[in-house]
Amino acid sequence: MTGYVAVIDYGMGNLHSVASALEHAGAPRVEVSHDPQVIAAADRVVFPGVGAIRDCMAEIRRLGCDRLLQSVLDSKRQPVLAICVGMQALMEHSEENDGVATLGFIPGRVNFFGTGLTSADGERLKVPHMGWNQVRQTRQHPMWRGIADGSRFYFVHSYWVQLQDPAIMAGSFEYGVQGCAALACDNLFAVQFHPEKSHEPGLQLLTNFLEWDGSCS
Repeated sequence: MTGYVAVIDYGMGNLHSVASALEHAGAPRVEVSHDPQVIAAADRVVFPGVGAIRDCMAEIRRLGCDRLLQSVLDSKRQPVLAICVGMQALMEHSEENDGVATLGFIPGRVNFFGTGLTSADGERLKVPHMGWNQVRQTRQHPMWRGIADGSRFYFVHSYWVQLQDPAIMAGSFEYGVQGCAALACDNLFAVQFHPEKSHEPGLQLLTNFLEWDGSCS
């Protein structure tokens, strides 16, 4: 890539951590901004997020980042990577904060893990799901280049994505339920885990993003 990566800044999320990880992966320049002109001129776009979904959605809409992101996805020109709450915000509805309407770009829901969560072996599981977990690659995609199936990534979340169309799932995880760890749709790749905290597999995924042309093959 010869240009820069734009990280959408809506005031919520680990922006500097993501920006630093992108630079470490080889991005020549990273711009953290919600300026439409900065986003439109970028080679590729990252939509990160941490925190409560209601607060995230309020800021996304107040700053016009919903329209901005919709424009980027509709153009299919720039590869887009959504991370954690950024992925959850793409769905239609989240159970968090007594129920919140999210962006509705991807058909699906964000569900609470619930109480009394157990593994297949009957082990009690803590919520939030915090720590390393295996990701099973459910379809081939350029973003998985150089990453072994079953590699471990770092998760921090109490809510999980349930897709309406399983064909767009690119990776799954097991934690009392089988949830969506990654999805792929046109120029969008979204992950529930944090690549910027996932050491070598995470760095490889970010490197792949910097080389990805936005196609699924």
